Amino acid sequence: MMDVVSLGEALVDFLPNRRGQLVREVTQWTPCLGGAPANVAVGVCRLGAKSGLVGVTGEDEFGHFLKQGLKKEGVDVRHLRQTAEGKTGLGFVSLTKSGERSFTFYRTRAAETFLDRRDTSGARKYLRATKVLHVGTNSLIHAAARAAVSDAVKDAFEAGQITSTDPNLRLHLWKDPAVLRRLLGVLFKRCAVVKLSDEEIEFVTGTRDVETALRWLEDKGVVVGLVTLGAKGAALRFGGETRYVQARKVKVIDTTGAGDGFTAGFLYGVTQLYGTRAALESADIDALEGHARFGCLVGSHVVTKLGAVAGLPTRKQLG
Repeated sequence: MMDVVSLGEALVDFLPNRRGQLVREVTQWTPCLGGAPANVAVGVCRLGAKSGLVGVTGEDEFGHFLKQGLKKEGVDVRHLRQTAEGKTGLGFVSLTKSGERSFTFYRTRAAETFLDRRDTSGARKYLRATKVLHVGTNSLIHAAARAAVSDAVKDAFEAGQITSTDPNLRLHLWKDPAVLRRLLGVLFKRCAVVKLSDEEIEFVTGTRDVETALRWLEDKGVVVGLVTLGAKGAALRFGGETRYVQARKVKVIDTTGAGDGFTAGFLYGVTQLYGTRAALESADIDALEGHARFGCLVGSHVVTKLGAVAGLPTRKQLG
C-alpha cells in the first residue's frame, strides 16, 4: 500500500547561479528535479511516507536524469514510462532579487504529454493500492492524456479512495482555456482535496475572494478546499467552515515549489490519519487545520533554498 501516488509530469528545472537575472543573462545553470506531481512525490517521501509517480519522460539523458534522481529520493518509479515519441520537458527558472520566479519552458512535443491509457490501465492495480491519488493538469493538453487521468480519478473515486488535485495552472500551455476549465469541472466533482493558489482562484472559480472561492469548491463536492496565500499562509474549508493558518516568516531565496511543498505536507498529514474518502469526510476540522499548518511549515522550508526540491524537509529537520 502506497500513501500517495502522483499522476502527471516530471520535468527538469534549470536553476540560475544567482538571483536578479533575466534568462538571457544567466551564465550558469544547474539541472534539478521538477514538475509539480513529481515534487509532491519527493516531498511525501522525505517526510517518511511511501510515494510513487506514474507518468512519462523522454527516452533521453534528461529522462534518465529524472528517473534516477526520483528513485534516489525514494520515489517508486516503476510506472514512470520513457518514450522516444517526445523529449523530456525542460524549464528555465529566472529569479528576481526577492526570490519571485518566472519560467521559460521548452516543451515542444514534450514527453509528459504522451501520457495515455497505456499508462493508467497498466498501472491500474498500483493506482488502486494507494491511500491518495494526486493529479496535476500540465501534462494533459492532449485529449488522450485528459481521458486517461479522468478515468483514473473516476476509478479511484468509485473505489472510495482519497483523490487530490493541484492544477498548478500554466495557462500558456492551453490553446483554448475553456478546455482546461471543462477538465477541472470533471476533476473537481471527484476530488476530495483541491488545492489552489490565490493567483489561480479567479480563473477557476470566477472570483478573487478566497472565502467565495472556497464555497464554490465546496458546492462542487470537494471535501477539503485549500487556497495557499503565499507569505500569509493558507485557507482551508471543510464541513461548511473556513479556517486560516499562518506561514512561518523566513528569508525567501526562491518561491519555486512552495505550493508543492504545502501539498506534500498536507497530504502526508492526511495519510497518517485517513485511508479512505469516507474517513476524510468524517475528519475533525481541528486536525485538518493542523495538517494545513504543517503544509505551511513544509512550504516555508522550500523557499529557503534554490529550486522546488532542495528545500523539501525531512521529519528530522522539522524537529
